[in-house]
Amino acid sequence: MPTHNLAIALCAMALAAPAAHAETAPEARRAELLRQRAAIDAELRALDVLPAPAAIPVSATGDPDDIVVTAGALTLTTGVTGQTDTTITDRAFRTTPATTIADIVKLSPGVTVIAGNGPRDVGVSIRGSNARNSFGARNIQVFEDDFPVTQPDGLARFDLTDPHAYGAVDVVRGPSSARYGNYAIGGAINFRTRRGRDVDGIELGLDGGGDGYANLYGTIGGAGASHEYALFGSFARADGATGHTGYETGTINALATVSLSDRDRLAAKLIYNEGEFRLSTRLSFNQYRANPYQHGCATAATKAPGCGTIAVLANGINGPRILQTAAEGDLARNDRRTIAGARYEHDFAADTVWRTQATFDSRVVNQPTSANPFKGTLDSYNVTSDVTDRRRILGMEAVSFVGLFYNYLDNQSFTFNRTRAGRNGFGAPLQTVFGDVRNMGVRAREELGLARDLHLVLGIGAERSILNVRQTAYAYPLTGGATLTLIPALRRFANVAPEASLLWQATEAVRLHARFGTGYGIPQAGNLFVTPAGVPGNNADLKTQKNDGVDLGVELTLSDTLRAELTGYYEWFRNEQVSQSAGVNLLAFTTNVPRSEHRGIEIGLNWTPLPVVAPGAYVQANYSYNDQRYTRYVERLTSGAASAAFDRSGNRIPGVIPGFVNARLGYDRPDGALAGLGGFVELTWRQRYFIDNANLLRVPGYTLANLNLHYDPPGGRGWWSRLTFFASVQNLFDKDYIGSASIIADSVNAAGQPNPAAVLMDSTGSIYAGQPRTVYAGVKSRF
Repeated sequence: MPTHNLAIALCAMALAAPAAHAETAPEARRAELLRQRAAIDAELRALDVLPAPAAIPVSATGDPDDIVVTAGALTLTTGVTGQTDTTITDRAFRTTPATTIADIVKLSPGVTVIAGNGPRDVGVSIRGSNARNSFGARNIQVFEDDFPVTQPDGLARFDLTDPHAYGAVDVVRGPSSARYGNYAIGGAINFRTRRGRDVDGIELGLDGGGDGYANLYGTIGGAGASHEYALFGSFARADGATGHTGYETGTINALATVSLSDRDRLAAKLIYNEGEFRLSTRLSFNQYRANPYQHGCATAATKAPGCGTIAVLANGINGPRILQTAAEGDLARNDRRTIAGARYEHDFAADTVWRTQATFDSRVVNQPTSANPFKGTLDSYNVTSDVTDRRRILGMEAVSFVGLFYNYLDNQSFTFNRTRAGRNGFGAPLQTVFGDVRNMGVRAREELGLARDLHLVLGIGAERSILNVRQTAYAYPLTGGATLTLIPALRRFANVAPEASLLWQATEAVRLHARFGTGYGIPQAGNLFVTPAGVPGNNADLKTQKNDGVDLGVELTLSDTLRAELTGYYEWFRNEQVSQSAGVNLLAFTTNVPRSEHRGIEIGLNWTPLPVVAPGAYVQANYSYNDQRYTRYVERLTSGAASAAFDRSGNRIPGVIPGFVNARLGYDRPDGALAGLGGFVELTWRQRYFIDNANLLRVPGYTLANLNLHYDPPGGRGWWSRLTFFASVQNLFDKDYIGSASIIADSVNAAGQPNPAAVLMDSTGSIYAGQPRTVYAGVKSRF
């Protein structure tokens, strides 16, 4: 009998106990009921962290009420059959500061997060997929309530969302283009907002903390027989610990669903965010060691040792450059994001569902973040239509799926020279990029129950992509007028991605899966117009990056209180796209690596070690190991007249953290007057890793400790049960550490010999310091 059914049966038996027994031994009976409830609470907590390996359904859609408007349609991201995935519920983060989505996704095996460009931005990587990128997400597909928030150019950002809006997060790991199409090299993440029925009224919260952090947020939600809605809003601000960093950002997030009839359902989605961000400069390794938090960097003329600077053109056109600190230049970003979507489902029959979804996504950016400010409007449109059919084929339970998709991005972007006039110091234009990105294709999937405990999944996706963009590059010689160079790029790509997986419920306690998956990602438009010299020009020969991967995994239920998952993966990459700095005051460029290999291990653990003595005690942990190397790559480095080629085969891919651990040791009081009182100690360990292709410079690893105390009482106990409190200390021992390190370019001397690590340590534009010790506290009330 599955564990949760056993728990329910125990409750029923307890409630059905003879009244005479309760009358003769009320205290003993009460103690027995409390013990049973504590065991059930511990079991529910375990289920919230790792999915129980119950008998495998043909399609693991979970609770049919979990996503209201899905009915019989195949879910996109939740409970994906045959794939390595993890779901993190809000039980794990609702009593934490959750200042960024890093506080959520790091709880999944295989996921690493790094600091992005500013104190709220984070870069998210699944199996190293996005490790070389210094902001947002590349090479993974991101969704919210199954609506896409990755635009057709492959970029998603995480500083424009508020974790307080979410009830769960699904992380799908491994190459997944058969299911998600372009850019699903590493997998997918789906953020699920809280359901209206769970809110059932109004919730208001206020969090505060060090460096001026404050977040005022609220949710209104409810549900009826045929409808459900939830509306979230927040305003957050903070001054970063690093000099000249901070933000103010507001978010609105809504999801509404309605049943139009017995056969028709509709869902509507809205996300709106606008953010104002102050940014510091990224540092060299030596600058970080001298002044990690950029104190005393108000002006270049009086700056303290270790202050980062940018070099701007005095007149914004040509001629000499002057140095400015981040404060002098007022480096900043102002971004606005609007996403609106609708999803319609119709039941042709009891077992056949047609689903059509349309999403509009507008990203407006104004980013004077460096010596080359950037502005752009990127509007995109995404349409999908699919049919799911559930029936028996040759006596086997089967789920059949086929769908069409189309997405379009209108790219209008501008890059400028910078003047000394601060945030609004936009000088002469440096380049414009106009054009569009189109992806269209078909997906098909078949899930077959070969036997009661053995299931086969087959899938394939085919996609046609068109990049039609035009760059105009501006040059300003010291004598004569400006020169303009038009560089058109019309690239067409055709990609096919098959997948296959086999699931076997070997015993009630052991579930195994084996999977072969494929992924692909075409170049982004911006990759095509920066040469390896770091200047505007034709880089239009970039190829699609592709990976083929194998996963072998097992999920174990070793007892009612111990669950674990273990996955090993091996992936082969062709033409992996890597972004690399060309040097100071030059643009980053993208190149293809002919061959590389990614392999690793992912472990997740959820353990209630003392179910009788201390049923509220728990251990939650995950460990990941990534061994990612170039297997065929020759890199050419140039310095003046000197030029030399270097074989990087066998070198580790820079930016990829080889080993990392996240672990929580906690206790939540399950019963009595103090039910809901608890806390945990959280440990984060990161192994040191290289940040250059030659593997000469390695940033140190670190171990951080966080402490959390909270009170989240169960409902129905009086007015105080409507309140939740928490206090948290992040980086308890105030450890200095590198929160983010962009890849730096190796270099050669005048004789063509590689410069050593001592030289690379002065390469700027790489490092942000991690957050020092910070105290947070919050309160939330329900009405």
